[in-house]
Amino acid sequence: MFIENALRYDVEVHVLDPDPEAPCARLAHRFVQGRYDDAATVLAFARDADVIGIEIEHVSVEALEELQRQGRTVIPSPAALRTIKDKGAQKRFYAEQGLPTAPFMLIDDKAGLASVSEGRQHFLKARTGGYDGKGVMAFGPDTDLDTVFDGPYVLEERTDIALELAVLVVRSLRGTTVVYDPVEMVFDPRLNLVDHLQAPARVSDAVSAEARALAQRVVQGLGSPGVFAVELFLTTDGRLLVNETAPRAHNSGHHTIEACASSQFDQLLRVYMDWPLGDTRLKGIAAMINLVGAEGTGRPTLRGADDILHLPGTFIHLYGKAETRTGRKMGHVTVVASTQAEVDQALAVTKVHGRVVPLTERTN
Repeated sequence: MFIENALRYDVEVHVLDPDPEAPCARLAHRFVQGRYDDAATVLAFARDADVIGIEIEHVSVEALEELQRQGRTVIPSPAALRTIKDKGAQKRFYAEQGLPTAPFMLIDDKAGLASVSEGRQHFLKARTGGYDGKGVMAFGPDTDLDTVFDGPYVLEERTDIALELAVLVVRSLRGTTVVYDPVEMVFDPRLNLVDHLQAPARVSDAVSAEARALAQRVVQGLGSPGVFAVELFLTTDGRLLVNETAPRAHNSGHHTIEACASSQFDQLLRVYMDWPLGDTRLKGIAAMINLVGAEGTGRPTLRGADDILHLPGTFIHLYGKAETRTGRKMGHVTVVASTQAEVDQALAVTKVHGRVVPLTERTN
C-alpha cells in the first residue's frame, strides 16, 4: 500500500523481504529476498539508500544504528525502535515519561511466573516477537504454566476496559506533527486481532482531545520522525491508558486511504522525503473491516465482493498474499459514508458475505 501511493511520485522504492512471493515484490523498483533481522543482509541491501524505513519492528536494530552512523536517514530512529520492539522497554519508557499505563511487572521466565502469588487476573505478553495477537494471553492463579509461551514477559494487571482506541501521529524530520482523529477498535475475541474499526471513535470531544494529546506526548518522548500508532485503553471509570505503540503504518490507519486527503502511507512518504505533512481530516464517517483467512490453507479467493461493492462508498483492498491461512490478514474493506446507518450496513454486509477462502473451497 505504501508503494501504491509512492507510484504517484517520482520516488524509487527498494524492498527487502524474506518471502520471495511478498506482494511488494511485483511493485518495487528492486526487490531483494533476505532476512531483515540479519545485520549483514540489511547493511548490504541499504548501502546505497538515501532513506531507510521499516514495515515491521522485527528488524536488525544494530544494522540500522550502523547505517545511521554512516549518515543515512533512518526512520524511525534506531533508538525509538529499540525501545518499542521490546514491550518491557516500552512499558519502562511510559513509566519514565510519566505516561499513564496499566500496572505491570517484568518477569524473565516461567519460574518467575510461578512465584507470582497475586490472585488478580493479568495479561501476559511476550516482550519480543509478538504480532497480530500472537504472544498475548490471559494469565491468572489457575493458569497451567505448560500452556504458556516462553519468556521473557510483561505481566500486566487486567484493566476494566470500555473501549480500545488508536491514534495515528505523524512526526516530520523537522519535529512538526499532525494527528489523526482517534479510532475505535473492535477485536475478534477468538483471533485476538482487530475485527473492525470506526473513525472517528464514538467518544466525547473531551476524550478525543485527551487521546490526541496523550498520543502526541508518547511520540514527543520518543523524539523520532515517522508514523506512530498509539493504542490506548479507555477504562470503565473514564481514564485513558497507553497500551502499546507501533512505529510504522498500522492496521488502525488503513481507513485513511479513502477517508482522508492524505493517508498514513502518503504521510510516511512525506516524512521520508522531508515534504510538508498532509491533511488528516476525515471526509466522513468511516469504518475498516479486516478480511481474514477462513478455515484452511491454500490459494486465496474472495467471496462476497458483489454484495460489498453494491453498497456506496465501499472499497475492497486485497493484499495479494499467495496463501491464505486461518486468521491471516488477507485484505480489508473500507466504507466512507455520511451517516452511521450507512456504515453499520456496510459492516453487517461485509461480516456476513465477505470471506477469503482457499481456492479449493470455491463453489459456483
